[in-house]
Amino acid sequence: MRMPDGVVEIFLQPGEWYFGDRHTRIRTVLGSCVSAVFWHPDRLIGGMCHFVLPSRGRTPSRGLDGRYGDEAFDLMLREIRAARTRPEDYRVRLFGGGNMFPDLAGGRGTPLIGQKNVVLAHELVRAHCLRCVGAHVEGHGHRHLLFDIWSGRITMKHAAGRPA
Repeated sequence: MRMPDGVVEIFLQPGEWYFGDRHTRIRTVLGSCVSAVFWHPDRLIGGMCHFVLPSRGRTPSRGLDGRYGDEAFDLMLREIRAARTRPEDYRVRLFGGGNMFPDLAGGRGTPLIGQKNVVLAHELVRAHCLRCVGAHVEGHGHRHLLFDIWSGRITMKHAAGRPA
């Protein structure tokens, strides 16, 4: 799909997040990390966070950090409210949480970090009364995401890798 003129493309690294308008495309690559994509279909605004771990496990001393799922969601919710919109008006989709090393994982019920990230993302969606309209999570391998805020379209390529 051709980008409209004047569109800014943002590439998210792990721990980053971005909120923008209809002149924005956001892309990222996920392994065991999870991205939550937020889109407001009427206002054509939205964003994406790319978190690495579910939580720090303690209260942040220096502000919120997008590397942690609970804090990444808080950062996104701040942006949503700053745009004078309500979180429940957004369509949310979840991606990632893949098992990147299937030969090393799965030892006697030990939860994988990707699974922990996915569980937390679903818990946060419920806790904040968000509307999750889709998810492509867990499994093996990595995902390439492309989010066009002007249309709400998300393109995903999944390199499934080798199953365990």
